[in-house]
Amino acid sequence: MDNFIQIDIYTSSQAIDEITGTLQDYGITGFIIKDGADFEDFLADKNSNWDYVDDELMGLKDAEPCITVYVHQNVQGMETLEGIKSLIEGYKSKNSDNFYGNIRLELKNVREEDWANNWKQYYKPFRIGKSLVIKPSWEDVEPKRGDRILEIDPASTFGTGQHHTTKMVMETLETVVKGGENVLDLGCGSGILSIASLLLGAKSVTVCDIFENAVKTASENIEKNHFTKESYRAFCGDITSNSALREKIGNGFNVICANIVADVIIGMSGFFGEFIAENGVLIVSGIIDERLGEVLDALSDNGWKKISALNEEGWNCILLSR
Repeated sequence: MDNFIQIDIYTSSQAIDEITGTLQDYGITGFIIKDGADFEDFLADKNSNWDYVDDELMGLKDAEPCITVYVHQNVQGMETLEGIKSLIEGYKSKNSDNFYGNIRLELKNVREEDWANNWKQYYKPFRIGKSLVIKPSWEDVEPKRGDRILEIDPASTFGTGQHHTTKMVMETLETVVKGGENVLDLGCGSGILSIASLLLGAKSVTVCDIFENAVKTASENIEKNHFTKESYRAFCGDITSNSALREKIGNGFNVICANIVADVIIGMSGFFGEFIAENGVLIVSGIIDERLGEVLDALSDNGWKKISALNEEGWNCILLSR
């Protein structure tokens, strides 16, 4: 029988629709929602036919709004959970008006202090494409001729390579990085895509994420894979709202990667062109089937044309050019 991790997201009544909508972009399709405001509406409904309400049910009236979701206790589920944790941190960072209430995430069926060991149980060396071999630091592998070993440990940011979205980008990178490219990794997470690019022969990578922890982790992971500070640049911020950041990042990138979610890619669609070199390519991923049309329409409106696409279990990765 499958084991699941229960994730309880506490927030405000007014934020539930937004959060559940965004969670769907992470592949979450089932929710249990407890909201005292809904129960108040039920009690106030004059047309309801009820004579008695159980005390336990009455307790819902004062319950803090909560969204409960479940993920499999395996590598895919762990990756999804890391994405959700980053999402909640993002809501916290823009909660100055308290729109999201006392937003926080609580886990059931797994203790936070057991997190690293839970990862170790599931995370083993594996191969992506023709030459990339992904391994955690506690595992040894015997490389074959031509193998490129990418070492990365699970951390508090998205990206170990086993989620379909990340895996498909790495497979696509193997077809477009031939040597000497400048690569821009937007929403870098753990930095795994930048490391893969360098291993495949890219000249340099630039990582950018809205979370400082992700930028720090990505930088550390690049150096753990024996690339020097001359090989990469790192920035923290939101390119869609920060023109100074876009100017610092610069242009002339042969490859841009954006493995995020549909809404963010749509928001970025008008800015990718500022960074791209002539004949450069864009790889976007993290897009569920239901949002693919919207993303392609936004990119097409900004001059991008699809070259090829990959799909795995409802997730999409698209390669485009201008």
